[in-house]
Amino acid sequence: MEHETTVWFAKSFGLFYLVAMSIGVLVYAYWPNNKKPFDAAAQSIIDPSAEDKPYRGEPWP
Repeated sequence: MEHETTVWFAKSFGLFYLVAMSIGVLVYAYWPNNKKPFDAAAQSIIDPSAEDKPYRGEPWP
């Protein structure tokens, strides 16, 4: 196997691999059963009941 053939195969395989992974991530993100967990995660960041104060734990040494 020559170097050019190996490089061509690696580039082609990498391209198809990344395209397949991107499609897989999109399918996962837009799958109807995943809507509730994603909505809960999005709302947990802007939870109005959370305290909006700095952390008052133990002081730095």
